[in-house]
Amino acid sequence: MIMADLVVELSGTKIGELAGSWRSFDFFAEPEAIERYGLDSLVLSVAVPLIPIPTRSGRRRRQNYFTELLPEGRMLDRLAQEAGVPRHDVIGMLRRYGRDIAGALQIWDPEVPGEPRRPRREAQTEAQVADLLARVQEYPLGNRRVGGKTSLAGVQDKIVLVRSADRWYRAIDGYPSTHILKPVVRDYPTMIFDEEFGSRFARALGLADFQTWLAEFEDVPALIIERYDRDPRAKDGRVHQEDFSQALGASGNEKYQKLGDRVSLARVARLLTELAGRESVERLLRLTVLSVALGNLDLHTKNLSLLHGPGGTLILAPAYDVVPQTHLPGDGDLALAVDHEYRHRMITREHLRNEAAAWGLPEPDPIIDDTLAAVIELAEQEQPHPRAHQALPREIRTFARNLRQGKPCGCPSGRP
Repeated sequence: MIMADLVVELSGTKIGELAGSWRSFDFFAEPEAIERYGLDSLVLSVAVPLIPIPTRSGRRRRQNYFTELLPEGRMLDRLAQEAGVPRHDVIGMLRRYGRDIAGALQIWDPEVPGEPRRPRREAQTEAQVADLLARVQEYPLGNRRVGGKTSLAGVQDKIVLVRSADRWYRAIDGYPSTHILKPVVRDYPTMIFDEEFGSRFARALGLADFQTWLAEFEDVPALIIERYDRDPRAKDGRVHQEDFSQALGASGNEKYQKLGDRVSLARVARLLTELAGRESVERLLRLTVLSVALGNLDLHTKNLSLLHGPGGTLILAPAYDVVPQTHLPGDGDLALAVDHEYRHRMITREHLRNEAAAWGLPEPDPIIDDTLAAVIELAEQEQPHPRAHQALPREIRTFARNLRQGKPCGCPSGRP
């Protein structure tokens, strides 16, 4: 059966179509959208400007933008199995799951029975939420086998739900989900509790304004994260965003600088300088300093995003997935090098300063010093959840104090 082209909507208005097979598909902007937003508008993506005739040279980046809307790893495998399509069939996957994706997009096939959908939500009891968390591998992202239309990038198991008036609902047929719920990871049992602790630092430093908290559903613990790309005041309840893998044309594991060399902090900063302005670049530096001080090794380009505002404005999105993790198994390397240094334990204040200087920030010292001081103060005041890695406050204080004193941040306290 020949399937129809997919409609691409932005904030409830058609902006274009996806046409072609998974090998050859491309995005074709709606003429009315070009007229409305302007030729070469970046309203959809900095990687996908609105043009009347798509150029062959830009097709890979356009394809990558839409591919990166899908999850990774085993979650992608499970969703593909449920949809009955190969994992590499981006068009088939978006046909099934494109109704509730990151940002203000909805993607759907007008020839699928029941389209256009009437999105709705389905109330969930505490026991039902607990069951979704416990069986997340059977119900990836919490999708119903009939009516589940959600896709969200990332590797870690999670479900997405709607929260309203202190009740939880399942998103059906593209209703905008509002919260991400992460269950305990069997191989890393402290991770969600460590992430909650890290989120406190991001909020205290003004790098995140959404809520993150721990809760139990019939004794099943979960980390609950409010989605910053959802707002009931926004048209269609969605706020548009794109991650820096999409913006920079990085695919899959190329989100790590060592794997493909398509991404770096400098490239992120360059794009922010060009499109968002100095305030966003300074926030990127504050987030980089915080990540080193916390031991957040996973600051990659899927965890860095651009937030699209009204009138075409762009800013660095709130900090997401800030997790202290140097105590977890791994090579101890940063996802994105700081002044060409990947080894977290070897990063110094000078590395941070040199990295910022390479971005063109003329006076990075106050930002670095203020961030480190705030991290030390908070690490002295706050205690993590009992199920978190209990050495986190001590380790974070050591990292931050070493950085402030000019030592490698992983140097044991008291040694030169």
